[in-house]
Amino acid sequence: MPRKYFRKYLPDHASIREHKYLRWAGSWLHHPNLWHLNRHSVAGGVAAGIIGGLIPLPIQIAVAALLALLFRVNLPVAMATTLLSNPLTWPFIIVAAIAIGEFIIGNGQSHATTIDWTINDWTTFLPDLWAQLSGLGTAFIVGEALLAALLAVLGYATVRLAWRVYLLVYLRRRAQRRR
Repeated sequence: MPRKYFRKYLPDHASIREHKYLRWAGSWLHHPNLWHLNRHSVAGGVAAGIIGGLIPLPIQIAVAALLALLFRVNLPVAMATTLLSNPLTWPFIIVAAIAIGEFIIGNGQSHATTIDWTINDWTTFLPDLWAQLSGLGTAFIVGEALLAALLAVLGYATVRLAWRVYLLVYLRRRAQRRR
């Protein structure tokens, strides 16, 4: 049921191949795993989306799309998964990254451990945020990389396990219906 539900929202190969804005990509967008909903491509798409989503720059979807193309995993899933990191979850991500980074490289290595979340001027919000993130130092960078890797592995394993459980339940119900 979930595959059939999502399949109606995904484009087919012909529409992608003939789309006027996507012709320039040539064969890059024609690999079957980029659009098919199978256990491997969806789990890989989740992992690519998590890695892309934990980059503290406004290029998260582009990075997730590039990772999906590189590893030939589900492209729409990768792009949608980046939305897990949003303004509501970023404070928790930053705190977790700093804690992991300080645990790995030792306490006191980061320059600062707090971020001023007040917004005085929306036009300078992103540069101010980048300056504050840069001020967090080595602990943040190391922690962010390790957190992205850990969450990507957990996301991949969770999707694979959930898919397997769903399949076993489906097969068991089908066998019971046949009896």
